[in-house]
Amino acid sequence: MTDSIPAEHRLPTHDVANQPAVAGDRDLWAPDVALREAVALGGGDPAVLAVQGAVLGRADVAEAARAANRVLPELRLFDRGGRRLDEVTFHPAYHDLLRLGLGAGYAALPWETAPSPVPGGHVSHAAMVYLHSQAEPGTCCPMTMTYAAIPALAAAPEVADVWVPKLTSRDYDPSVRPVADKRGATLGMAMTEKQGGSDLRQTITRAEATADGWRLWGHKWFCSAPMSDGFLTLAQTGKGLTCFLVPRWLAGERNAIHLMRLKDKLGNRANASAEIEYHGALANLIGDEGRGIATILTMVHHTRLDTAMAPAGLMRAALAEAMHWVANRTAFQRRLIDQPLMRAVLADLALDWEGAVALGFRVAQAFDGAAEADRAFARISVALAKFLANKRCIPVVAEAMEALGGMGYVEDTRLPLLYREAPLNGIWEGSGNVICLDILRTLAKEPLAAETLAAELDAAKGTDRRYDTALSDARARWPGAVPEAEARAFAERMATLLTAAQLIRHAPAPVAEGYVLARLGREGGLIHATAGGLDTGAILNRLAPG
Repeated sequence: MTDSIPAEHRLPTHDVANQPAVAGDRDLWAPDVALREAVALGGGDPAVLAVQGAVLGRADVAEAARAANRVLPELRLFDRGGRRLDEVTFHPAYHDLLRLGLGAGYAALPWETAPSPVPGGHVSHAAMVYLHSQAEPGTCCPMTMTYAAIPALAAAPEVADVWVPKLTSRDYDPSVRPVADKRGATLGMAMTEKQGGSDLRQTITRAEATADGWRLWGHKWFCSAPMSDGFLTLAQTGKGLTCFLVPRWLAGERNAIHLMRLKDKLGNRANASAEIEYHGALANLIGDEGRGIATILTMVHHTRLDTAMAPAGLMRAALAEAMHWVANRTAFQRRLIDQPLMRAVLADLALDWEGAVALGFRVAQAFDGAAEADRAFARISVALAKFLANKRCIPVVAEAMEALGGMGYVEDTRLPLLYREAPLNGIWEGSGNVICLDILRTLAKEPLAAETLAAELDAAKGTDRRYDTALSDARARWPGAVPEAEARAFAERMATLLTAAQLIRHAPAPVAEGYVLARLGREGGLIHATAGGLDTGAILNRLAPG
């Protein structure tokens, strides 16, 4: 019997047994039924996504992600002669991952036929975010900001003419030189200041018009992806808060952007975030003076789509790790996956993932729409999707980690990386309270947003009486203006109802009915797998077909 055991499994003290094999290459597209259905429904490009899903699931890509997170970005302020560099160096894997994402069109897909829209472009982009978040989420940041900056630049056509062809290029070019000399470029964002945080009107960075253009002086507390080729930023002029594009490199010299230090972050470690200072940095005016918040919110609106999709990808990655483990590990004489309580937990977790996918792609579909109703629905639904997906992501990843027992807490698995990443998208682009207050403002100021939300919720009525009751109860509780103190309760309920509406209309009955039961019914508790009554087999078969 011992002779049948492979030599590498025989150690002097014991034989290695009951340990799942390393997963190896995984296809992130083909087995993901929910993703493929959502892309088809939204008119995305399955051919491009199938290729990218296969690439991003390879074992060598997983190893590149591991390397990019183990060898952290390094700030180099000066060269050996004492001349300022203000550069960040990365492990080569970081650049390899950006090359994979940008080369596949992560930032470019919705914009490649501008000014005409790309049919299903935002749906395809959202799928790219979802897939890349499973491979290495930190490198999503510079690609997301590049994608989102493009519509904001429409407020400055002359600047856009120079930058947009580089931003939509699929040729990643990390070289440090003027954008006109590059094959491709990325854009970052530098808005936050220490005294204001989310309150952008507290910005004190100033801009002055000089003979050679606008110049900026000030400090930014957070600058994401400081090796981007430029940054959209806010500064005060005589007419108020104004948006600027600050290039990192000018003709023949560095712009006066000084990197002060890199942030030592909990997660998102492959990507650098920095404190920066402007010391008379030359900048391009974007939009009208005094209209800076409105201009840059065009960018923020699009980054919020990505922060709604990324947690869906993180949940999928965590659940894939858990399913591989429980399918290949036994305890108490049974495979873990065959134990009813484990199945109940994983099926309930899968409902949050299914819901985040369904709502996230419905939002992306609205981004692709050209009608004013589409734009209004996108404005309200992206905030609801971002809020709910990120609040559910953390417990889902934590429960997936727990399914592996002690191994889930060990860096040999992907769960620690995913767990560190799980809170981030809930903070970026508006933390929970900011998003909830935005939801209330949007509904109060934009009647069409309220109308489109109501219509979307009504479209699912008549199929599940529990949904109908929950919707009626919510409307009875908030017949008019929502008190600020109840903003979270309202946002959670509306987002959950909107998610349920998508699943009722488009998902298989076991998923839709299970979600309504567990998230809108009165049977469930505060933790997963407390509702009961789920069709665990049908739900888990969508998570891991076969």
